[in-house]
Amino acid sequence: MTYRGEPTYEISFMFRRILVPVDGSETSMKALELAIDFAKRYGSKVTVFTVVPRGAEKLAEAQEKAARRIKGEIEVVFKKKEIDYTKASVSSTILEELLQGDYDAIILGARGNTLSTEIQLGSTAASIAFHSPVTVIIVR
Repeated sequence: MTYRGEPTYEISFMFRRILVPVDGSETSMKALELAIDFAKRYGSKVTVFTVVPRGAEKLAEAQEKAARRIKGEIEVVFKKKEIDYTKASVSSTILEELLQGDYDAIILGARGNTLSTEIQLGSTAASIAFHSPVTVIIVR
């Protein structure tokens, strides 16, 4: 299906700035796909945000995977945050970014790189859905 209409003012206003936490998981890439679609259709500004333990190499891997997926289709801001798990959690760090970055919405995967495939909603997604001050879209 090809989209032929102009973006509506109402939708464009609701999703001006979108935060997309990316950890390299399949569901975070699906969330990124949806954010790319919002950017193309409604002119949304997308920020890809990665949180990893201090000194971890996964930071570069997740952002590189996201950059390969975007392929220059839209303009994206990449942000990263290294944390010490004894002082902060992934969800609290993402929520902090939501508040400081003045976002209108967050699009995230239902679960990250959890080993168990039986888990349908991870603790990070659940925490963000419960505490977020903005619209939350969870992608499975």
